[in-house]
Amino acid sequence: MLRNAIRTINVQSRQSRLYLSLRHASATPNRTKVLTTETMHPLVRQMEYAVRGALPIRAESLSKQLLTDKSLGFERVVFCNIGNPQQLNQKPITFFRQVASLCENPELLKAGNRDALLKLYPADAIARAELLLKHIGSVGAYSHSKGIHHIRENVAKFIEKRDGHPADPENIFLTQGASAGVSTAIQILTQDNKSGFLIPIPQYPLYSATLALVDATQVPYYLNESNNWGLEVKDLKKAVDEARDNGTDMRALVIINPGNPTGQCLPKETLTELLTFCYDEKLVLLADEVYQTNIYKPKTNPFVSFRQALLDHPLAHVKDNVELFSFHSISKGMIGECGRRGGYLECVNIDEKVMDQLYKIASVSLCPNVQGQILVDLMTNPPVEGDQSYPQYKAEIDTIYQSLVRRSTKLAGCFNSLENMSCNDAEGAMYLFPQLTLPQKAIDAAKEKGMAPDTYYCMSMLEATGVCVIPGSGFGQVPNTWHFRSTFLPEEHLFDTFCADLEKFHREFMAKYKD
Repeated sequence: MLRNAIRTINVQSRQSRLYLSLRHASATPNRTKVLTTETMHPLVRQMEYAVRGALPIRAESLSKQLLTDKSLGFERVVFCNIGNPQQLNQKPITFFRQVASLCENPELLKAGNRDALLKLYPADAIARAELLLKHIGSVGAYSHSKGIHHIRENVAKFIEKRDGHPADPENIFLTQGASAGVSTAIQILTQDNKSGFLIPIPQYPLYSATLALVDATQVPYYLNESNNWGLEVKDLKKAVDEARDNGTDMRALVIINPGNPTGQCLPKETLTELLTFCYDEKLVLLADEVYQTNIYKPKTNPFVSFRQALLDHPLAHVKDNVELFSFHSISKGMIGECGRRGGYLECVNIDEKVMDQLYKIASVSLCPNVQGQILVDLMTNPPVEGDQSYPQYKAEIDTIYQSLVRRSTKLAGCFNSLENMSCNDAEGAMYLFPQLTLPQKAIDAAKEKGMAPDTYYCMSMLEATGVCVIPGSGFGQVPNTWHFRSTFLPEEHLFDTFCADLEKFHREFMAKYKD
């Protein structure tokens, strides 16, 4: 019986294999993919994000080519397309890395290791790690969806110290960088495709990309380049009125301050006017303030948060009613911990039922990454005078800051010395956004290549020098003007060569296409 059963199984197995063979033989040999660019979500297809677009892709390709090909005319690719300080060898802050490493490896904190540990780590770094782990448990475990409460308390204290007004930890969400907070705020503000958002032009393309993904309406307002990229409330009013006349349901105003890609820092008087405008027009304010410590003219253009301006507002009805989302990040400033993805979103005057919905959205992702949360704690609660680590911390912060001031000044001077180029100084952030006047022959050459003229210029720069910048068309610009955005993050000791290469390329480009 066993042999017969085995024989039956073998026959059935052969029949099954034959059936499958015949079935697949008859299948269409040129079967198409289920998921294609035609069948994917159309909003994803429409989305663009220039700082990771065609130029950076080409730059990555050239960087790989340099591993084996030394004939390109440059030794390395310099990625000035994105504010990524540590990619360009900015040193991490020692105290931050010490505490993070101890949290990652708590075995080092055991009592038997203390004498050896004190030879490697200062006592205040050890104490901070122990305190954080007391509130965290393990960095490998999920935290509260809004973030670790102890860290949110420290963020609230930081905000109170900055603004002179108390902050509530329950109104603070720790996030995966500022971008996650921006995405959440836009998502919850968007009711349908008629929901309108005022966004600056030029703008950081996170906003246009996110609005495209949620199918919201972008309503541009232009910054005034001749006034160092300032803005006028009358221009915002005109944009809102025109959008509403076209059936747009205006929901929010986006302000990036200090500006990206433009580097301006708005005075408090302007913030006050903008808050009054938001009250009058019933707009929620989204305040992107990730560059708040990148301030290069603090005496004439200090940073003031929108939260401070709101709570200091002379009109009580504005102070009590304007709804504000503000964003901050560990990726910028003198910290530059972009890869750790840490930040926070603070909510002011937001309806309690909406706060519940925000919490629900945060809960879907379970929690922001814990190492990013730890860096948010350290950013908002760094060593202070009297702490063992304070002298080194202050020296590192000051060194990076002063170097950024020098580099921003030097690069602006370089751009302003070039034919057919002008550039505003950076009051804040990490970028310059010079304007180009391109010869008609260059514009015609770009058209032949199917490129925007500024893209053609930037691609030519990349191929000639290895410097990767982003064309202004990726950020938006006044029609028939051409710009590009460059960080001033290359290492300072390389800056003379960096600037000389740009000057040489520009001279040769202009000579080649001279009308």
